[in-house]
Amino acid sequence: MAADKKNIMARYFIVILFMGIIGVLVVVKAGKIMYGERQYWKEVADRFVRDNVIVKPNRGNILSSDGRLMASSLPEYRIYMDFQSGGKTKDTMLVNNLDTICKGLNKIFPDKTAKYFKDRLLEGRKAGSRNYPIYLGRISYIQYKQAKKLPVFNLSRFSGGFHEQVYNQRKKPFGSLATRTLGDVYGDTAQGARSGIELAFDTVLKGKDGIIRRQKVKNKFLNITEVPPIDGCDIVTTIDVGMQDICEKALVDKLIEINANEGLAVLMEVATGEVKAIVNMTKVGEGQYRETRNAAISNMTEPGSTFKTASIMVALEDGVITPDDIVDTGNGIKMMYKKPMRDHNWRRGGYQKLDVTQILMVSSNIGVSTLIDKHYHSNPDKFVDGLYKIGINRPLNLQIPGEGVPNIRRPKDGRWYNTALPWMSIGYETQIPPINMLTFYNAIANNGVMVKPKFVKGISKNGTLIETYPTEVINPSICSQKTLNTIKDMLAKVVSDGLGKPAGSKQFPVAGKTGTAQVAKGALGYTGGVMSYQVSFAGYFPADQPQYSCIVSIQKTGTASGGVMAGGVFKKIAERVYAKNLVLDMRAAIDSTSVVIPDVKVGELVQTKYVLDDLNVNTEAGFRFRGKKEIWGKSHIGTDAVVMEDKEFNKNIVPNVVGMGAKDAVYLLESKGLKVRLAGVGKVKKQSIANGSALRQGQTIMLQLD
Repeated sequence: MAADKKNIMARYFIVILFMGIIGVLVVVKAGKIMYGERQYWKEVADRFVRDNVIVKPNRGNILSSDGRLMASSLPEYRIYMDFQSGGKTKDTMLVNNLDTICKGLNKIFPDKTAKYFKDRLLEGRKAGSRNYPIYLGRISYIQYKQAKKLPVFNLSRFSGGFHEQVYNQRKKPFGSLATRTLGDVYGDTAQGARSGIELAFDTVLKGKDGIIRRQKVKNKFLNITEVPPIDGCDIVTTIDVGMQDICEKALVDKLIEINANEGLAVLMEVATGEVKAIVNMTKVGEGQYRETRNAAISNMTEPGSTFKTASIMVALEDGVITPDDIVDTGNGIKMMYKKPMRDHNWRRGGYQKLDVTQILMVSSNIGVSTLIDKHYHSNPDKFVDGLYKIGINRPLNLQIPGEGVPNIRRPKDGRWYNTALPWMSIGYETQIPPINMLTFYNAIANNGVMVKPKFVKGISKNGTLIETYPTEVINPSICSQKTLNTIKDMLAKVVSDGLGKPAGSKQFPVAGKTGTAQVAKGALGYTGGVMSYQVSFAGYFPADQPQYSCIVSIQKTGTASGGVMAGGVFKKIAERVYAKNLVLDMRAAIDSTSVVIPDVKVGELVQTKYVLDDLNVNTEAGFRFRGKKEIWGKSHIGTDAVVMEDKEFNKNIVPNVVGMGAKDAVYLLESKGLKVRLAGVGKVKKQSIANGSALRQGQTIMLQLD
C-alpha cells in the first residue's frame, strides 16, 4: 500500500509540474504578444477591420402644391477603367472585345466615335492607368447602366476594372421656374444648401447620416450597417406650376416689349396667404431675362403710389376725411414747403378739384399729400401710428431667407423735415419690399384680415404629410369695416374708371392701385443721378369675391406708366389664372336631340369597344371576339354608330401604325420585337420604317406624333 501511495504522489507531482510549465509559457507568450509583437498584431487587425464610414442619405424632394417634382437629387456618374485589375485574363478579354465595346460606347454617347473610344482605351492600357476616364464628362444613370452591360465592363471592379464615381446633382424638372424661391445647393447635394427653400429647410431635406463598418471576412470586405441613414423628407410648396408659368410668361413678354431692366410678379391666394407664383427677372442680355435674386422679398425700394391706399385708409380710419371731401389740385403743381409737388398730368393743366375717391382714381400726388399734411402736420406720429396699426411696417418672418424689413420712420428717428410727411404719404421716404405691399392689399381683399405669405404647405414623408403649416394671421383687422368697404369701392373704381383701366377685365371685376416712383441710381440722388422708374400695380380679383391678390413691379428707364405696363401684365395674369380655374357646365353646349358619334383612333378594338360601351356610344363590330386576345383594326363613323373593322398583321413585316395613339402603337411594335422612340404628342403621323418592310428584331423605329 505504501508503495502505491508513493507512486500516486509522484504522478501528481509530474502533472502539477507540467501544468505549471504550461502556465509559465502562456504568461510568457502573452507578454511577448502584448509588448514585443504589439505593432505587428495591430497591423493585422487593421487589415481586417476599417474605421467607420459615413453614409450620406438621399436629399428630399421639393414638390409643387399639386405634388409635381420641382427639385430632386439625381445621380450622375463619371466612368473609369482600371487597367491593372483582373490580370492577363481581363487584358485578353479587353483586346478581344475592344471593337464591340467601342461600338457600344458610340451608341450610348453618339457625340463620340467608336474610333475615339478605341484610341482612349488603348492609350489608358498602354499607360497602365488605374483610374483612366473612359468618357470625359458626367453621364446619366441610364447611360451608366447601358455601359455596365458591355463586355468586360459587366464584370466586377476587381475582375474587369470598370468603375464609377457617383455625384448627387440637384435637378429642377421645370427649369428656371421659381428658381430663386426654390433655392440652390452647392455642387454636390452633400455639401449643403445656399439659398431659398433649400436653405430654409436644409435640416429637413438633407436627412441624417448613417454609419457602416467595413469588416474583412474570408478575404472579402463586408459592409456592416451600424446606423442606417435616414433619407430627407420632401417639402410641399404652395407654388402652382401652371400659375407660375402664366406669371413668368406674362411678365417676361412685357419686359422684352418695353426693354425693362428688371421686373417681378407675385400671385397669392387671398384666404390662405399661399404664394401660388413668384417671378423675379433681371435683364442679363438683349431680350434675355433670368432670375438672379429674389427681389420680390428683398427689394428695399420706395413703393410709390401703391402706398397712397394706406395713407387714405389711415385718414379715413381716424375720421379726419370722408370720401366726399374736396381738394383743389390746381394746375398740377403745388409748392409744399418750397418744394414742388407735381401730379403726373401737370403739363396738361392738372385735375383742378377732386374728391377723395377721384384722388385715388387718378393717383393725384397733390390730393393725397395735401390731405395728409393738413390733418397730420402738427402730429406726424399719429399718421405713422395709423400705418403701424394696419401692420404694413411689420416684418413678415417668411419661411425663406433674404426678406427685407419695412422702413417707415418717425420724427424721433431724426432727419425729419417739413417735406417728409407729404412725400411719405405718396410712397416716398419709405422702403417696403413688394411682398409686404402685396400682403397689405391681400388683407383688403380678405375682409381686413392680414395673413402671412406662405411658401411651404407642409413636410411629406413617403407621400404622407407628417407636418403642415397653417395659415398665420398677422393682424385680425387692419381697419374698421366701414373704412374697409370704402377702400374696396375706391380700388374698384381705380380699375373701372381710373388709371388702372389697363388692369381690368371684361370677364370679371378687378380692384387695385397703380404706382409709379422714380428710382435714383448712383450716389447723386434724384436731381443729378441717372433716373429710372419703378411702375407697379397691386390688386386682387375677382373684386366681388376675391380669390387671388397680385403685385407686378417693373423697373425701366425713360417713359413709364404703372397702369399700362404693370397693369397690363396684371390683366394677363388675372385672366389666364381665372380661365385656368374656370369650370364650365358642358351640358348646355350639347344638343340633347343629336347623337354624338366621336372620332376614334386606329388601334386595339376590344379596348375601344369597352370604352365606347361605357360612354353609351353605339358601335357596330364587324369582327368576332377571340377571348382575351387583342384585335387590331380601324374605325369609322357610320350613320348612328362607330363601325369597327379588324385587320390582320403579317408577323414578318412592319405594321402600319399611322393614326394610332402612342400606347397602342408602342405595344404593337414592341410585341413584334422593335424598339420604339416617340417624338411629339397625339396620334402617330409618321413612322420611320415604312409599313410592309421586312421585320428585323431589335430594329429601332421612330414615331412622329401630332
